[in-house]
Amino acid sequence: MKILILGSGPNRIGQGIEFDYACVHAVFACQEEGHEAIMVNCNPETVSTDYDTADRLYFEPIVFEHVLSIIEREKPDGVILQFGGQTPLKLALPLKKAGVPILGTPPESIDIAEDRQLFRELIIKLGLRQPESGTARSKDQALEVARNIGFPVLVRPSYVLGGRAMRIVYDEEELISYLEEAVSVSYERPILIDKYLRDSVELDVDAVSDGEDVLIGAVMEHIEEAGVHSGDSAASIPPYTLSEEIVEKIKEQTKILAKALQVKGLINVQFAVSNGEIYILEVNPRASRTVPFVSKTIGYPLAKIATKVALGKKLKDIVPEVFERLEKGQAHFASDFMPKSKRIYSVKEVVFPWNRFPEVDPVLGPEMKSTGEVMGIDEDFGLAFYKAQLASGSRLPLEGNVFLSVADRDKPKILDLARGFLRIGFNIYATTGTYRFLKENGIQATHVLKVSEGRPHVVDLITNGSIHLIINTPSGRREVSDAYFIRRSAVQHRVPYTTTVRGGYAVLKAIESFKKLKDRSLKVYALQDL
Repeated sequence: MKILILGSGPNRIGQGIEFDYACVHAVFACQEEGHEAIMVNCNPETVSTDYDTADRLYFEPIVFEHVLSIIEREKPDGVILQFGGQTPLKLALPLKKAGVPILGTPPESIDIAEDRQLFRELIIKLGLRQPESGTARSKDQALEVARNIGFPVLVRPSYVLGGRAMRIVYDEEELISYLEEAVSVSYERPILIDKYLRDSVELDVDAVSDGEDVLIGAVMEHIEEAGVHSGDSAASIPPYTLSEEIVEKIKEQTKILAKALQVKGLINVQFAVSNGEIYILEVNPRASRTVPFVSKTIGYPLAKIATKVALGKKLKDIVPEVFERLEKGQAHFASDFMPKSKRIYSVKEVVFPWNRFPEVDPVLGPEMKSTGEVMGIDEDFGLAFYKAQLASGSRLPLEGNVFLSVADRDKPKILDLARGFLRIGFNIYATTGTYRFLKENGIQATHVLKVSEGRPHVVDLITNGSIHLIINTPSGRREVSDAYFIRRSAVQHRVPYTTTVRGGYAVLKAIESFKKLKDRSLKVYALQDL
């Protein structure tokens, strides 16, 4: 058989190279099954475009006309398009209408997951939850939808990749500014408006389904709050703050969705947990950016398994030992693959190109900005996170001064954080609002001027090496000036910083865990040993 695999196209920020990993594993899986693998991709820096990876390579754009001409020439027995991210997924229905045999998840199911209205109807039918949302085709309509849903809202244009032009908007003035500056709204290109679940925990699940059985690769808890793009958020396998009961419910909902969408191959589901309630944010019936991370963590190549499923094999035949463990009740709660005896935390941390773009504000949000990722492993979550920071080029301080400046909405959440840093020997520095809040709650801190308040200000302290760690959460666009200079100075002077409170707590846990080590020596784990 001839199998044609579509890649992800040119590599760029917002289009992860992780998809190339999945494509290469798909090629290997086809070859293992005795089939000829034909690769279509157009990125010279990927392994999939090495001349000796696939049996045949077409260095062509991933657009309908080019792909169809290749198919007419090669006449493959099937096309796999679930490993190249969003780019080839958009070709599912057009290719099927052209009579091309699509392997794996049916194009109609892909359309349900991609079409906002069809997906909402499916969620209601299955008795699951989604955040309130609406679609707007004009400025007035957008304001009406946002008022009905209630601020803050997450706004984004249709048909975006990597969260481009997505933004969390906190009031009407900011929404009007967004509509006038960032996007054009029309009947052809409406904007999508979702209720932003403040203070929620976001999770990613990667799973493989063969239409009958569903295997959960892993449940990943994001370390940053919901609202940060999943490609930019650090994540932990297994979840480190959620109860086993919540995780089990998330696994069950993933299985329900995979079966309802008749998925044959990979599926990625993004959840948010708010006040104990589980909300489904997004379902992608394809490989996700986290597939390499999950595969390395659990020791099973998910993309290879998914390819063999798309070729017609059953999961019970591909990984029989997993089902034996499941039947004996020996599955780890965070992953159907890992036996209970292994309680290892794997933390994914992302790498950003901030030093290459001196004018860009290094703040995390719904739009993806990362260009790579690393991984830290340990039996202790704090040490796994510490290792991940080291691998990403950030050495966390063990003593010194922590600068705290957070938005008003985040102030109640930083009291335990500040107390924690004081407990392990750090000093707290804070700008006026945060300083006053800490003082009112009996927490000792040193007052620092903002950039706009005179000198010496916080950036002066960062420049002369007096600040060793920064926790600075953005307050919205109006306060970007001071916060922007703080974050840019942190990048310039290589001072570790985080722009979320949850990230601050993870940093505290990491430093705390490392300081407890007797000889300050980190244990090295080989993936092969795990």
